[in-house]
Amino acid sequence: MSDAPQTALRSVERLVAGTPTSDGAGVKLTRVLTQDLQQRLDPFLMLDNFASDNPDDYGAGFPNHPHRGFETITYMIAGRMRHRDSAGHEGLLQNGGVQWMTAGKGLVHSEMPEQEAGVMEGFQLWLNLPGKDKLCAPWYRDFQSADIPEVITPVNGPGDAPGGVMVRVISGESHGVTGAMHRPVGDYPTDTLYLDLHFPASGATIVQSIATSHNAFVYVYRGALQVIGSDGTATAIPHNRMAIVRNDGDAVQLRSEPGHEPARALLIAGKPLREPIAQYGPFVMNTREQLMTAVEDFQAGRIG
Repeated sequence: MSDAPQTALRSVERLVAGTPTSDGAGVKLTRVLTQDLQQRLDPFLMLDNFASDNPDDYGAGFPNHPHRGFETITYMIAGRMRHRDSAGHEGLLQNGGVQWMTAGKGLVHSEMPEQEAGVMEGFQLWLNLPGKDKLCAPWYRDFQSADIPEVITPVNGPGDAPGGVMVRVISGESHGVTGAMHRPVGDYPTDTLYLDLHFPASGATIVQSIATSHNAFVYVYRGALQVIGSDGTATAIPHNRMAIVRNDGDAVQLRSEPGHEPARALLIAGKPLREPIAQYGPFVMNTREQLMTAVEDFQAGRIG
């Protein structure tokens, strides 16, 4: 008998439907991770999904606006968007690319479409910074699609469950492959796992390790998936739904829904900061007093 530790598979706590809204200069999007989930999914503050082939839904973009106290991770599935900020950073985000920005003590930036037709689709995740790093120097980096490591999973799961899932490793590690992003701030206490999973066929399966201390969720943006628990129970995640997984194991097993089209999903996990969260629009600090200072600094031109 092997002495190797057994994997305990996480189960689904609940499914969440996003909230349709608009942001920037009227860009239509779905807010998947909303403010009421920030404590449960600490260190993550927000996840937006934008997807439209109608330029009226995205053409006005996100003109200049401030941020302080957190990071933004923007992942473009399709389309072209230009980033400029008050720290002098500029980059073009396009198909398959990622933009990772640390707002820190504050900057003003814009994200504007560089297309007048076609599909604009992607995600923006807000990742909290610990109190000790909230006033760090701003930082920015672009990763083009070719910079994102990919791995095809071997056979996983019980019995003959097929692997063959393609994993784009944006941050963290999957099946021996380390992600593109290594944040330069502090000791990276949130230890973020950010994966884009491509399931080529019905029944394709992946088992992904997740530290037991980390909060995690799955968002399905193509097809449909199932979360397979340790007892073999399958919980369906429909298209455009987020599954919050319980902190009851050290791995999650996902399987594409039998009889459905190929599926794609984000799997995101991180170590909670367990700090107070005080948010006012684009400012995320630990206290109300810090928020008031952020607003005053912006109004006085001291941000950006």
